[in-house]
Amino acid sequence: MFGGGILGFIIRRVLLGLAVLLAVSIVVFAATQALPGDPARATLGRDATPASLAALRHKLHLDRPVLDQYWTWISGLVKGNFGTSLAANEPVSTLLHDRLENTAFLVFLSGIISIPLALTIGAYSALKRDGIFDTVTSVISLALAALPEFVVGVGLVFFFATQVFKVLPAITNIPPGSYAWDNLTGMVLPVTTLVIAVTPYVSRIMRASMIEVLESDYVEMARLKGLPERTVIIRHALPNAIGPTFQVIAINLAYLAGGVIVVEYVFNYAGIGGALVDGVNNRDLPVVQTLALLIAAIYVLLNVLADIGTILVTPRLRTRL
Repeated sequence: MFGGGILGFIIRRVLLGLAVLLAVSIVVFAATQALPGDPARATLGRDATPASLAALRHKLHLDRPVLDQYWTWISGLVKGNFGTSLAANEPVSTLLHDRLENTAFLVFLSGIISIPLALTIGAYSALKRDGIFDTVTSVISLALAALPEFVVGVGLVFFFATQVFKVLPAITNIPPGSYAWDNLTGMVLPVTTLVIAVTPYVSRIMRASMIEVLESDYVEMARLKGLPERTVIIRHALPNAIGPTFQVIAINLAYLAGGVIVVEYVFNYAGIGGALVDGVNNRDLPVVQTLALLIAAIYVLLNVLADIGTILVTPRLRTRL
């Protein structure tokens, strides 16, 4: 029954995630269709002839009914066909390949630094509740949480790249054909910006969750049984405290995938942020649609994994399935 309960929960969450993605795809398609202007004229320019405009509209399926256009687009995505960029005149998958790799590397570095750091700070603050460490970290986390990421990025550039120390590059230069990991020095400031943007939220939730668990009956019972405090914390407190934090971790990791656009712009980072901005400016619908649905898919996937992870690591929730 235990395995069936977990399996049934996973199946329900996956199906719900797919339903959400379907709804998002409809919204994304409708939003891009509502953008002002004509994609064909934006691509060919004002001097385009009526014949060339008609030919391009036919190629882009813009002369078909809206439902037919949506079905062509969504069925192509399912088959792995993301369309052709109107501005670059090349497959969207080819155009975005390197940019996706760069963004994924930036998100990966930021995630493996910020999440363990935030969990450690939050748990230790709860153990040292109302102490000097807890007070200082609470004040700092509140201050950092109030700062938008572009302000943090510009501040880091000011102090470490331009006016004060000048020890790091102000922008991350990734020439065509190279990779983000070839310029690790240039990754320091954008990664630090994202770590500062994510850590305060996760650490505060972890602190609150840990305090609640430490005051619970089952933790008190474990102490009354004479278990060492280290065992009580590791075996009983931490697993139940991390569970609720998974949701916040998922939201913040999803933010890294979507909110990284602003940070990429600040540091001129060659990721999906620039591609999305260029796609909107050029009315490159295939690029905009693909990136918007990709970011939505990351949100849905991370939330599904967070729900499953919460159940798996939280003993008191597993018993309810």
